[in-house]
Amino acid sequence: MIVDVVANARSLLGGVLHGHGVAVRITEVEAYGGIHDPASHAYTRTARSEIMYGDPWRLYVYRSYGIHLCANVVTGPTETASAVLIRAGEVVEGIELAQQRRPAVAAVSLARGPGNLARALGLTLDDLGTYLLGADGVRLEMSPGEPEISAGPRVGVSRAADVPWRFWVTGDPTVSSYRRSPRA
Repeated sequence: MIVDVVANARSLLGGVLHGHGVAVRITEVEAYGGIHDPASHAYTRTARSEIMYGDPWRLYVYRSYGIHLCANVVTGPTETASAVLIRAGEVVEGIELAQQRRPAVAAVSLARGPGNLARALGLTLDDLGTYLLGADGVRLEMSPGEPEISAGPRVGVSRAADVPWRFWVTGDPTVSSYRRSPRA
């Protein structure tokens, strides 16, 4: 099961996540192994993480630090609660709208970092549970190929901090900086 979430995370790189008038090519992700991963929101089942126990290819949107939203793709299988955090990307459609949502930010940084990515896409908590493989609205287009990928530890987690489940497109300027949690 753990291998599945890692493979799914890697397969999302280069895919395009469409939000509300903006599309972002995914350049950085983190895999979370649900019930098998102490760094996952779903390691302990709660009302917040319930969406992760359901059908795959749903959008899990949550508020982080009470400030910004983060977007995850639930990858399943059902009841395993695996998901992939979308950490960064390149705005490839709707750049003007993304710039309105994130004024005075360079184009390369519009969707760098999970909160910035969700803001650039215009995601809200109303998008929670959206089926991402549909034809309309918030949706995901998978990439036909896999770019050159680098891997390293996940950002800001205090448990399982050294697990190398952060993946990014090698050399892409939109990838965010690595910051280890001080509690790790």
